[in-house]
Amino acid sequence: MPYTYEYARPSLTVDVVIFGLDDSGLKVLLIQRGQEPFRGRWALPGGFVRVDEPLETAARRELEEETGVRSVYLEQLYTFGGVDRDPRERIVTVAYYALVKLSDHRIQAATDARDAAWFPAASPPKLAFDHATILQSALTRLRGKVRYQPLGFELLPARFTLSQLQHVYEAILDRPLDKRNFRKKILGMGLLVELNEFEQDVAHRAARLYSFDQKRYERLAEKGFNFEL
Repeated sequence: MPYTYEYARPSLTVDVVIFGLDDSGLKVLLIQRGQEPFRGRWALPGGFVRVDEPLETAARRELEEETGVRSVYLEQLYTFGGVDRDPRERIVTVAYYALVKLSDHRIQAATDARDAAWFPAASPPKLAFDHATILQSALTRLRGKVRYQPLGFELLPARFTLSQLQHVYEAILDRPLDKRNFRKKILGMGLLVELNEFEQDVAHRAARLYSFDQKRYERLAEKGFNFEL
């Protein structure tokens, strides 16, 4: 059915900030644009929302189409609606952020993305549109939320060492943490399962492995448990 509107309508897009972690620190997944505007410039994965499509569905579709990444933790971040944020027309974007284990995902550029790659989250290349602002907002949200929700475990393998866990938090918060205090606090929460397993094929003394007890955390959270680091 045709419609007539008194006012011009802005277009709607979604953009996704994907964070991952390796030994060198916190990374963000970017795509290299294959078409104008900003052809050849690095940007966040994203695109236009279809008329019959929920926002999160659009975000997941664009993410998979442009990078090959699927089945990830997604959370809505913020709506960015600067009048001049896109040179084509008035476009409002709803941004999401996600946390992934790098080893679980094979990155592959597709559709209108020329390439896809991981970059240091704190020092990415020059980004298209207002994506640098969106990325900074996602970093600020992540650094705040990781202190009171166990999001850091989303970046770890199922079995991990306490050193790996501390590395996650140091990478996200971008500062060193006292080893003794960190371990005392995290172990005191009773959310880690001590495994009868140790690291394999390491040059140093093999450290014990742990796993995160998600079900216990959920039970405690229902009773008002406060996860705080």
